[in-house]
Amino acid sequence: MTSSSTDPLATGRRVIRREAGALDALADALGESFSAAVSLLMAAKGRVIVSGMGKSGHIARKIAATFASTGTPAHFVHPAEASHGDLGMVAEGDVLIVLSNSGETSELADILAHAKRFGITLIGVAGREGSTLMRQADVGILLPQVPEACETGIVPTTSTTMTLALGDALAIALMEHRAFTPDHFRMFHPGGKLGARLLRVRDLMHENPPLVPESLGMGEVLLAITRSGFGVVGVTDSKGHLAGIITDGDLRRHLEGLMSHTAGEVMTHNPRTIGTEALAGEALALMNDGKITCLLVTDGPTAIGILHVHDCLRAGVV
Repeated sequence: MTSSSTDPLATGRRVIRREAGALDALADALGESFSAAVSLLMAAKGRVIVSGMGKSGHIARKIAATFASTGTPAHFVHPAEASHGDLGMVAEGDVLIVLSNSGETSELADILAHAKRFGITLIGVAGREGSTLMRQADVGILLPQVPEACETGIVPTTSTTMTLALGDALAIALMEHRAFTPDHFRMFHPGGKLGARLLRVRDLMHENPPLVPESLGMGEVLLAITRSGFGVVGVTDSKGHLAGIITDGDLRRHLEGLMSHTAGEVMTHNPRTIGTEALAGEALALMNDGKITCLLVTDGPTAIGILHVHDCLRAGVV
């Protein structure tokens, strides 16, 4: 049998447990410096610039993307490129977040000097207290001293995991302070599954739904159904309020002597409806549950729109 020291499954579990333990240590270690960093970010008149070299650079890119998608304008600046012209992307009013586990990464020298020269607020994230980065930072967040996940202790693993989680914590803290809502999130995620999940009925519905009065003869109702293209019509009472709906099922149930009836006699009373502010996913679930293809959209007792299952599917709502 393979020894535990070379068993891939045992290694995988050890790595994940070690990193999970590091995240617990990070949560316990957060203190006033974290709150101070959030305050600086909240007060920023410009953008948040995130920078780091090597593995820290990859983490910095993700943190910047998370900030940007949750309402905090941000972008990543590569420290080596900064030394060759990209320092112009870091301006007064910005807040600079620099990541370096050692706090001594040589490539950071120019961007740190630039921040000092122009009075740009600097938040440092490092694993060594008293390092150059922590000394120069307006606010320094110190990562707890925990071993990397590899047995050699040299591969950036645990340290980058903690830094990534710290970036998420900052972004969510800012998001909650700003009362960032799903509607705001959707503005930054119009495409893909996230955007589709946050679409509301008002975004997909058709206005001016097909409606007929209760007193209308079924000959005219059939023409209205054909013209609408939805295969259904809503039925209104004398006050213009929605009273029912006529579907192909209602037509089949009244085939015998259909033309002698009125809309009010054929309709299904109290049809399923939905409001404009409901999520499109909720509407799709309602249609699937009722084995129907359309929902009338209401504002109080009045039908103001109609939503077809194909509208949801085309938008990627699942």
